[in-house]
Amino acid sequence: MEGKKDYWLKSGLINIIQNFSGVLFGFAGFYLLVRILSKHDFGVWTLFISTTTILEAIRSGLLQNALIKYISSSDSKEHPDIVTASFAINTVVQLFCIVLILVFAPYLSRLWEATQLVEMMYYYIAIYFLSGFQAQFNGIEQAHLRFSGTFVTTTVRQGIFFAVVLGCYLLGFSVDLIFLVWVQIVCALAGMLIAYSHARPRLALSAKISRIWVGKLFGYGKYAFGTLISSLLSNTIDQMMIGAMLSPAASGAFNIAVRITNLIDIPGNAVAIIVFPQSAKRMESEGAAAIKYLYEKSVGTTLALVVPVVIFLYLFSGIVITLVAGEKYADSIPLLQITLLYCLLIPYGRQFGTILDSIGKTRITFFVVIGTATLNLCLNYFFIRRFGVVGAAYATLCSNIVGFLIAQAILKKEIGVNLFNTFVYMYKFYPEFFGQYVRPMLNAKSKKSSGE
Repeated sequence: MEGKKDYWLKSGLINIIQNFSGVLFGFAGFYLLVRILSKHDFGVWTLFISTTTILEAIRSGLLQNALIKYISSSDSKEHPDIVTASFAINTVVQLFCIVLILVFAPYLSRLWEATQLVEMMYYYIAIYFLSGFQAQFNGIEQAHLRFSGTFVTTTVRQGIFFAVVLGCYLLGFSVDLIFLVWVQIVCALAGMLIAYSHARPRLALSAKISRIWVGKLFGYGKYAFGTLISSLLSNTIDQMMIGAMLSPAASGAFNIAVRITNLIDIPGNAVAIIVFPQSAKRMESEGAAAIKYLYEKSVGTTLALVVPVVIFLYLFSGIVITLVAGEKYADSIPLLQITLLYCLLIPYGRQFGTILDSIGKTRITFFVVIGTATLNLCLNYFFIRRFGVVGAAYATLCSNIVGFLIAQAILKKEIGVNLFNTFVYMYKFYPEFFGQYVRPMLNAKSKKSSGE
């Protein structure tokens, strides 16, 4: 039992630090961009990032989780066939998405009245190609329960982008959106090379493509793909619809609130990275009881880290918005207060998908997420028309509540999850953390000050 506690505290903290460093650079870059760019240009950049995030998810959903699952749970002799099959699928997916970019970029540019978007999307093709290989290499490393490559890759990519934006801000250079895309190309190249260097010791390819493994990876990945796409659409459709129904500037204002609440999601992302390969292994050896523990423990740990931050941000939302984005984005304050409410439900939803995907129940996850995304789409349409920008926040809150209730009912049936236990683990996290980390640190300082 002591080993399990040590695993959750140490692994959780390491991965939170890894995720936090990446998000910190991203947030710092955003902090500068809202000051460098006009409200219209920042809105266009927001729409660009939302669109490219979905394209990245198309590939990631089809490949990354399937790659991690099968490498984690299969014999090492089969790994070359799995990796080669994954690369083959990746190539086909990339070609398909490049065609989508070429076809739909002009349409999106007209829809959002953003003339720069066409050129930005065409240059993005280079980023998409490089990040595809990076995702493959990171997936191989994570499947072996190693996370250093992902940490370094994220830090370098985000760090380079932030350094360039900071330099432009300090030197007073005007920043063009096309220039920002070129900077991202450089970042993607650096990230791909670093990810390769970390995955190379475990990177083994077979001489031919295994049709069996292509079928297995695609069969698993098609539902994970649908789940991830639906989830991302649910998280970005509000910004896209605001851009189309109102203006890019309104979409940028909503993105301010989303960016701040994304910081709260750092613990959930970190814990999900730990849980996925572990649950794939433990389902094989220990059964549903171990998976039930993983879900309740992971959600409880995440809530323990999230709840204090949510309370603080809610009480001081006005000050936070002013400090982060400036007074010109004061209209983001009520948006932040609403989005903070559904942040409390995100740990449940994220671990629901992680657990069910890892035990092969991707079909269930797919239908739940696509149903929630459809509800979110419909609510956004009517709420934005009725309430304006704030309607998007209300729509997402309502759809998250419905998704939470459905997910808990499924988990109760599938693995016997007890919702109350998540609060028990949340409460236990604080004394465990204090006893294993804070108290020894205080004792060490006390001994040092007393001259022992």
